Amino acid sequence: MDTFSGLLDGARARGAFALRTIMDPPWSVRIQDRAPLSLVAVVRGDAWFVPDVGEPSRLGPGDVAIMRGPDPYGFADDPATAPQAVIHPGQRCTTPDGEDLHQAMHLGVRSWGNDPRGSSVMLVGTYETETEVSQRLLDALPPVVVLRKDMWDSPLIPVLAEEVVRDDAGQSVVLDRLLDLLLVAALRAWFARPEAETPSWYRAQSDPVVGKAMGMLHHNPAEPWTVASLAAEIGISRAALARRFTELVGEPPMTFLTTWRLALAADLLREPDATLGAVARQVGYGSPYALSTAFKRAYGVSPKQHRLAARAS
Repeated sequence: MDTFSGLLDGARARGAFALRTIMDPPWSVRIQDRAPLSLVAVVRGDAWFVPDVGEPSRLGPGDVAIMRGPDPYGFADDPATAPQAVIHPGQRCTTPDGEDLHQAMHLGVRSWGNDPRGSSVMLVGTYETETEVSQRLLDALPPVVVLRKDMWDSPLIPVLAEEVVRDDAGQSVVLDRLLDLLLVAALRAWFARPEAETPSWYRAQSDPVVGKAMGMLHHNPAEPWTVASLAAEIGISRAALARRFTELVGEPPMTFLTTWRLALAADLLREPDATLGAVARQVGYGSPYALSTAFKRAYGVSPKQHRLAARAS
């Protein structure tokens, strides 16, 4: 597993919110659902992305916007159109005055809008759960990424458009995977762009030595790794690996491993049946006490407090 795959695995959709939106002018929707990550793909017509801060951006067919929460934003037929609907946490939809709009704008299976024959059709995918594993990926993104159709080549938008309105058995799993594929393709295309501020860990993956080391740490976090044992597996000297890893990734190998282990632990602790001892073994700590000490040093709370907070959210 490479580093990018590991981080995307943390952001993987599990029962993500997927919807086809059909609108006819004039229309404007304000999104303040505080979701950590959302994606909008335009299928037909156009739409304006309207941030609270910054300039609006027009999207046409085949264009994709990826929004990193929790800041609110809007989509509209024109930046000057006043919001007619507001999306709240839990995907609750109301008028700006608070009147429920769920039934009024329901247009069929996973379809929503103000006119079933509307000129603008968009696909909306929302990742509603934030994980520690995915946080490193989210931190590498600007508040919004806009990919134009001519910036990338992907057949996934028409496939998702066809599948989102189906109501077959297991359809939620199909949509989760399609949404993940679209996100991966879009992020890869974005990080390849010259204007993207590509994070050091992403660039380091292409290095034959450091990329291999990062993959081994991600794939086997429970191993009792040392710089020496990692270097021996790769076939390079300990000093050379430490120097090259730190230079390309921006932190030493064992610091990178500790961050990865604790992020995994934080997410595993969200599982209702996971014990501290089992989580400690999975992420490479010799005892629950060792994990608790490292966890509190990194996050400022004990694993128990973290678990309680995650369940309450």
